Amino acid sequence: MPEKKTNLSDLNILLGVSGGVAAYKAVALASKLTAAGAKVRTVMTEAACWLIGPKSFQAVTRSAVFTSLWDPPEGDKISHIALADWADIVVVAPATANIISKIANGICDDLLSTTLCAASPLIKSGATLLAPAMNNNMWDNPAVQRNVKMVKQMGFELIGPEVGRLANGKEGIGRMAEPKDILKAIEKIASLMLDA
Repeated sequence: MPEKKTNLSDLNILLGVSGGVAAYKAVALASKLTAAGAKVRTVMTEAACWLIGPKSFQAVTRSAVFTSLWDPPEGDKISHIALADWADIVVVAPATANIISKIANGICDDLLSTTLCAASPLIKSGATLLAPAMNNNMWDNPAVQRNVKMVKQMGFELIGPEVGRLANGKEGIGRMAEPKDILKAIEKIASLMLDA
């Protein structure tokens, strides 16, 4: 039976995974994106790799996973530039306080942060999405809120965070949006791109 065409069919989606406990949900998101026909490449931070293995993403996307700025590039390409140029849409899920701070302040010290910096044309076109995930105390921190405001001004879209059970067992704001909801937000971005 042929795969059903969706508005994600054949789109290149770069999935950034930073080091929050919600990284396990990103595997489900990667699977849903692949099932919808998207070509998915994953960039993981070192902290994300402590929480979930790159092989999980490789298995569901059938694509290599990029984990280090120092990985050998493909041919003569520079990895972070090539990844940014390849992507039609960039999604970071989970987007921790750390990666949001790096984006807001132009810090480029790992593969994900340098790729996000190189993806600035996508940011201007609204083809970027962050799914914040962190403890409510971190989310409410004035520095984090300043950084959130800055990334929105830079053109990043945000989904969440939601109120719910957090990693410490308490209820509060900071829970990453569910993969099905992030998928809907990506489909909306894709529809706007197709209409443009």
